[in-house]
Amino acid sequence: MRGLRKIQSHQILSSHPPSSAHPPSGRLSAGAGELAQPPQLDSPVRLRSQRRARSNSDASSREAPAIGTQKRSARKTGSGFGVKRSVLETLLRDGPHQGNLQEGLQELRYLVLSTRVEADADGMSTYRIYLWLVLLDVSPVPTDEYLSLIHRGRSPAYTKIRNDTFRTMATDPLFKRRVTEASLIRLLNAVAWKLHDAKNKYRGITNESAIYVQGMNVLCAPFLYAARSEVEAFALFHSFITRECPGYIRGAMDGVHRGLRLVDQCLEIVEPKLAAYLFSKGLQAKLYAFPSVLTLCACTPPLPEVLHLWDFLFAYGTHLNILCIVAQLIRMRDTILESPNPNKILRSFPPLDAKEIIALTVLIVRKIPEPLYAELIDHAK
Repeated sequence: MRGLRKIQSHQILSSHPPSSAHPPSGRLSAGAGELAQPPQLDSPVRLRSQRRARSNSDASSREAPAIGTQKRSARKTGSGFGVKRSVLETLLRDGPHQGNLQEGLQELRYLVLSTRVEADADGMSTYRIYLWLVLLDVSPVPTDEYLSLIHRGRSPAYTKIRNDTFRTMATDPLFKRRVTEASLIRLLNAVAWKLHDAKNKYRGITNESAIYVQGMNVLCAPFLYAARSEVEAFALFHSFITRECPGYIRGAMDGVHRGLRLVDQCLEIVEPKLAAYLFSKGLQAKLYAFPSVLTLCACTPPLPEVLHLWDFLFAYGTHLNILCIVAQLIRMRDTILESPNPNKILRSFPPLDAKEIIALTVLIVRKIPEPLYAELIDHAK
């Protein structure tokens, strides 16, 4: 896996990426048994059990390490939180111990969960984008390929894109300072061309194709914010929506609607009193959680916290976003139960606190029955 061996620019300035940019033929997959955790780690987060050939954003069939300070056999880091955090960047730069990719990816996920990605107050990190490239198993895209899509001009979805981009994180000064609307338009238009080409290529083979849908602009925004170039953001975003959550952008967005039903089901299991109260008010998740499901909570500020939450989701599976939404509802529990009109409260979720939401999600996942958890894994496909 390229990213585990050496960090290098994802922006290739020719139409032919160097051979070192391509992953080895035996690409690592987070299938059953392939990322067996060290036996001393007792871990509550369950990971995907099916073998998958393309994406590593989900984890093994076993459980991920709990948030804590358990003794670990590999890479002794000394003491201090700051020292531990630096190990994540070191692992990305130097690669896994003795070239063991399975062990390296497992350790990478552990570090994401236990130490967080080191970032400044604006959420910027020197290595986060490379971490995402590795976790999502995304190969470089030549700059020429991206430019060729831009030079094709307006895609069939261009009007829809322009209707969305001007309001993307419009009140977030961090995003506005770093990402221009023109950049967002270019990237979304290029992705729309890719989706359009795929639709024409597979016409008649499949009944449903991925299309540009409202909300993709918000889902795209964190990629542009975190990336060092539009090409990096394009590669990540296109790969993400077509491999991790194609059901969110296909046809009638059935994947999003399945996710909303799962929010209700999981909340009913984890917090039956809160669920019953919301249902008594006619408040199913479809009325308040649609943006949170579609955008992986990117619709809820602050943006730096969104990035930390995404680090976790990309490491252990984006299906866990459903449980992150449930975690946010639980954190609002007392306020909701005390309100005669909780609809007003649910119109705007409180600011994200990624650390607290992740910790609560790790606890929630233990309570989800296996059949329901399997639905979580597959709902966005």
